[in-house]
Amino acid sequence: MTAPRQLRLIIETDDFDQAVRFYRDVLGMPEQPAFATEGDDRVSILHAGIATIELATRTHIRAIDAVENAPSTEGPTLRIALEVPDTAEAVAVAEGAGAELLAPPTETPFRTINARVQGPSGWQVTFFQELETLEERTARPGFTTDDDRAR
Repeated sequence: MTAPRQLRLIIETDDFDQAVRFYRDVLGMPEQPAFATEGDDRVSILHAGIATIELATRTHIRAIDAVENAPSTEGPTLRIALEVPDTAEAVAVAEGAGAELLAPPTETPFRTINARVQGPSGWQVTFFQELETLEERTARPGFTTDDDRAR
């Protein structure tokens, strides 16, 4: 199989207007045309830049919760992480639109500034601001791929 060209995350929501307002209007994700029929058949496809999938064990999730000073929850958590140019500004905008702050901007050991808010429909949103390039990070101890990591 050839590599996928796009990752699309589908969020089912009971409050469509609130979700669109938050992701499109507050977080600034431009909307692209999408097909729906009529009435309550509604969909909005929003561009979120480059997509990656982060696979993590529960132990890693708890470690990130601790680094971000964010609350841990029982069971799987639905969370979106968005790279932004200024984490503090992103948090201020999200809070101004009514999002609940879960973890304030915090510099992490992996050289990002992370913060977390509660988004609509049960999804948490982590904002992260990179403080170094991927090349700089790759040269530091502890940064490797899972295949090369000691077990």
